[in-house]
Amino acid sequence: MYKVMLVDDDYPVLEFLAESVDWHAYGMAEPTLHQDGEEALAHAITNLPDILITDIGMPGMDGLRLIEKIRELKPNVRVAILSCHSQFQYARQAMKLNVQDYLLKDTLDTEELAKLLRQFKESLDEEKIANRQQENLRHILIRNREKMKESFIRSTIHQPILHPEQWKRELESFGLRTDGVVFLPALMHVDQFQRAWKRFWTEDVLRFALNNVIEELTALRRGVVHFAYSAKRSVMLFSFEDTLKINPVEEAADVLREIVRGVGSSLKLSLSVIIGEKCRTPADLQKEMADLLASGGQRFYLEDGAVVKKRHPAYADVDPFLYYDKAREEFMNTLLDRQEEVLADTVRRWIRYFRDQPQPPETIKDWVLKLLLDLKLKVHSMQGFQAAPAAEALHKEMFEIDSLPELETWLSDYLRSLRPVVNSILQTGGRPEILQAIRYVSANMDRRIGLEDVAAHLHMNPSYFSRMFKKETGETFTDFVIRMKMERARELLDTTNYSVGTICDMLGYDNQSYFIKTFKSAVGVTPMEYRRIGAAAR
Repeated sequence: MYKVMLVDDDYPVLEFLAESVDWHAYGMAEPTLHQDGEEALAHAITNLPDILITDIGMPGMDGLRLIEKIRELKPNVRVAILSCHSQFQYARQAMKLNVQDYLLKDTLDTEELAKLLRQFKESLDEEKIANRQQENLRHILIRNREKMKESFIRSTIHQPILHPEQWKRELESFGLRTDGVVFLPALMHVDQFQRAWKRFWTEDVLRFALNNVIEELTALRRGVVHFAYSAKRSVMLFSFEDTLKINPVEEAADVLREIVRGVGSSLKLSLSVIIGEKCRTPADLQKEMADLLASGGQRFYLEDGAVVKKRHPAYADVDPFLYYDKAREEFMNTLLDRQEEVLADTVRRWIRYFRDQPQPPETIKDWVLKLLLDLKLKVHSMQGFQAAPAAEALHKEMFEIDSLPELETWLSDYLRSLRPVVNSILQTGGRPEILQAIRYVSANMDRRIGLEDVAAHLHMNPSYFSRMFKKETGETFTDFVIRMKMERARELLDTTNYSVGTICDMLGYDNQSYFIKTFKSAVGVTPMEYRRIGAAAR
């Protein structure tokens, strides 16, 4: 709602103005009332009005001075003055301050005030629409420019530079000098990316937010340009005078640390950066940026928020699978132990082992993937039936992880997700009726499963079975079925191209709207949004 300020040293006038119209009907909040200019200005400093209606002749700061001061704070404020016939000459002077209208106190009536308020509302509404259109246009121009920059950096890295002079002109159009300089590229990574994109919902939103903040942080700096490469990676390209007086790596590192701090403060995102080598020609720069993109081994072992020089990692001559059986036993015991700190400590110790005995990232991911599939198979066997773990879904999630800290976070979260299933099994004490009910649900996911159905299958009274299931597992049978089906829906959305309608049918729902509503209640987003978020992350 628009904010209104009424100023007059004659309180009955203020009272009349405040009570004579329905301010909400004009899209305006109840006005603030002030009996002198200084008090009004003090209020306006922290709560600027959209509309100012003020008397002229007041003790201390008069109305004209108040208008001038508030216009300095908000040039587009709408202003009307209250005047007596004897003050008309002052009112004429007020017009020079771009006052939109004036009201004569002697003849003031509610219709005249209402007319003025309608005019102000129409004017403010038109301005709001125009500002929104300008902002949309600005966003379009920014996005188009960013697309051009991304296209430029991708073609620079992946396509032959056939016309170096044309390439230089294009780079200069983005604000970077190319003559008599050395280039220094740096590759910037979004840490904990899987958590990051879930906060921003889409790749586009994450890119836009990150680009805006980095542009603000580098706006006053010469010789540095930010190029988005993907949602999780971007290139910072520096140019420095080719002289021995400057250490490009140290200067770039200072700028990059400032960017890392700024992004962390503004977006609560962590970035880590690998700085490349100095380059004097477009061809050298192309080779160096390609080398940075291929530095996955170094990237994998970076701590969140690190800014480091590029180096080629050295891997330990140790087979991590020599200790696999020991690890599997430890992690299984961790699942059986209900102490949260035990789980965190086990994950932390094995991550520390991988950091102390580094291996290629693919080797570690294979090790962890095998571990989780074995653990999941063991959990299923505890339930009394064998089911093929969703290797495709796990492999897909594992593929997206590009750092050891992110692997630690993801592994901890995944093990926690297995805890409720293990706890449920332990709580049942292996009670055959509960285990049979779980097997029944698993075998009939494509059907509508009701409490009566499973009770009949077990030859039990539905009410008795319902109470027993809740007592033994800690959740109702209906909630258990929904949770199992929603987990399966997520796996199908992650690993197949089936439509939402097809998945709905595969899980025994005959009403797609109800399925979508149930999925959103369980996961937080609709099935299509969930799939789109997953695609954006890739």
